[in-house]
Amino acid sequence: MKILVLGSGAREHAIILALLAEEAAHEITAAPGNAGIAASATSSARGSVDTIALDPTDPSVVTDYALDNGIDLVVVGPEAPLVAGVADRLRARGIPVFGPGRQAAQLEGSKTFAKRIMEAANVPTGRATLADTLEAAERTLDEFGAPYVVKADGLAAGKGVLVTEDRAAALAHAAHYLQQGPVLIEEFLDGQEVSLFLLSDGTNVLPLSPAQDYKRLHDGDAGPNTGGMGAYSPLPWLADAADGRGGTFGGERAFVDEVVETIALPTVRQLADEQTPFIGLLYAGLILTSRGIRVIEFNARFGDPETQVVLPRLRTPLSGLLLAAATGGLGSVERPDFSSDAAVTVVLASEGYPEAPVTGRPIEGVDDAASVPGVHVAHAATAVVDDGSGVHHLAATGGRVLNVVAVGGDFADARRRAYDALGRIRLEGGQYRTDIAARVAQ
Repeated sequence: MKILVLGSGAREHAIILALLAEEAAHEITAAPGNAGIAASATSSARGSVDTIALDPTDPSVVTDYALDNGIDLVVVGPEAPLVAGVADRLRARGIPVFGPGRQAAQLEGSKTFAKRIMEAANVPTGRATLADTLEAAERTLDEFGAPYVVKADGLAAGKGVLVTEDRAAALAHAAHYLQQGPVLIEEFLDGQEVSLFLLSDGTNVLPLSPAQDYKRLHDGDAGPNTGGMGAYSPLPWLADAADGRGGTFGGERAFVDEVVETIALPTVRQLADEQTPFIGLLYAGLILTSRGIRVIEFNARFGDPETQVVLPRLRTPLSGLLLAAATGGLGSVERPDFSSDAAVTVVLASEGYPEAPVTGRPIEGVDDAASVPGVHVAHAATAVVDDGSGVHHLAATGGRVLNVVAVGGDFADARRRAYDALGRIRLEGGQYRTDIAARVAQ
């Protein structure tokens, strides 16, 4: 197939690597891509990869490119093109696209919309109140009590959520995002968090394998929230996790089945009833409370960095799953198959991330890191730059720079490989967590 992948981060790099690993030889174009994606063109034994400087949030530009180049499938990586209506324009011209339309993408673009859909579909979630003034936010914070949970209503690149015991910090967060619109104050839900990806064709749902990510900057879940500092998959502890009914799930399959039946399908059906079919990737951010599974948030695309550990374990060809979802064919597709391997990813971030990342610094040792058995490096924010003397080198262009991904027979093996590889990469001021998947490795 000729596949156009929109986006420039590690998530898109992970999607492209999964497509290149298939037996079929796809022609893949990334718009705009990054230095790592461009390098995949020379490292792949199958298919081809190209990058193009194209604005992925411009519906007309994307659609014209797809039509002019005979694209068979468009895969939307980040959320911004979805909220901009890129998928709507593509579908209107008959181009298969994996990604929901603008209205359905409000599941991620508006926390208020998501809460309304969950309420209408009877999906289990926490209490929440929308506040449009600082006074209203203050009243709700006092009503719900600490820990305080404050969320920007719209897109905030993973930085719009604050969970804190500090009332003053919660108010300050609310005051900052109230300048852009209302904020959502939620009750705090305590328990283990799980990320689950679900493919949807607007009617049918197929689940992928669960993962857990690490949102805080520092070890021990200290520091500010980030877009994600690492992740692992699968989740062996799900077998013993309490199901909220006095028992345990007994395994990953039972947990996933419950999410499909009580959360994913009701949500997809509610959106279909409202004439806004959800076609693409439904990301369910979940928490296992003493009362059962609750939804923390929905996203409308593959999560980052969880994609980087879920897709390396996928045995079923990804391209077939994405095309079936885009064309309404998931009802005849078998449940995706995954290996029993353990996958771990650790994010290398720039100095100053997430508040004020220092960019432009050179990166060395990436090829050495990728030479560790079972390891590959997904690029999140990189570019090849000229140092002014005609010599080109890899440089950091954003906050989260690289994802070191390792697959092993167990988590101890995968962690050893990941941190061995990470130790070979040099980025001045670079920071990363040292405790990713430590609990399951023990």
